[in-house]
Amino acid sequence: MKPLVFVDGDQGTTGLQIVQQLRSREDLRLLTLPAVQRKHPQHRADALNRCDIAILCLPDAAAREAAAMVENPAVRLIDASSAHRTHADWIYGFPELNAGQAARIQAASRISNPGCYATGAVALLRPLVDAGLLPSNHAVAIHAVSGYSGRGREGVEQYEGTGGGPAFQIYGLGLEHKHVPEVQHHAGLDRRPFFVPAYGAYRQGIVLTIPIQLRLLSPDVSGQRLHAALADHYAGATHVRVASMSEAAALAGLDPQQHNGSNTMSLYVFDNPRQGQVLLAAVFDNLGKGASGAALQNLDLWLAG
Repeated sequence: MKPLVFVDGDQGTTGLQIVQQLRSREDLRLLTLPAVQRKHPQHRADALNRCDIAILCLPDAAAREAAAMVENPAVRLIDASSAHRTHADWIYGFPELNAGQAARIQAASRISNPGCYATGAVALLRPLVDAGLLPSNHAVAIHAVSGYSGRGREGVEQYEGTGGGPAFQIYGLGLEHKHVPEVQHHAGLDRRPFFVPAYGAYRQGIVLTIPIQLRLLSPDVSGQRLHAALADHYAGATHVRVASMSEAAALAGLDPQQHNGSNTMSLYVFDNPRQGQVLLAAVFDNLGKGASGAALQNLDLWLAG
């Protein structure tokens, strides 16, 4: 029998995208609740224990509550919230993290989907830390701009309603963004990275950048070596591409929306040897590879296994 999939929280930005994509698939069955039952604890608990796979698209507290409702040991969970991203009992749902991560995901019953910003940061940093090119105690600074859908339904309603929103807004000024512990943990960093997030007046898409001062690294580290480490790590990856150095050098700018509607992420290394500076960059859809696309990628790993 085809596996039964239940999306708990199917009215949010991530949940809606997942449901829309699952409805057209013939290799699984989709379990949905009527509007009057979506927030009813007993109906949710019944659905969570009746399905084969549940995808939690909920705020953190509600995701923990939903996970605790599952008593059926055969049910597998994908949590799209940040509730379990550094939890020892949950496998991090970034298949490209290292050579064995996809297999670990296939064997797991509990998957924690990466955060949107963390997806780009970890994708750029982890291969360089693993290769010994970037020390784990390096002082890392990260800047990212996301479409307003990254705020969830609230952001969409503000910008697409009559009031609109600012053209550009830096936020998280208390320096406590919830993705930071996740980035530190899964990038293999000993020190907390400095993260500055922002929203732009467009619906979806992220450009995330990390500046590197080569004088702070070993003398043999160059932009070329950093690029080679990334290219080697993602060789053969389906959803992550590393642009060539020549492609990056030819660019005058980065469009955060270039991969919207897909599960593709592009990584770039911009190199200025004369100044001893390198800029690492990731471009992807915050609702694709940064949310619903990643969840479906992990779901497909389960179904393929």
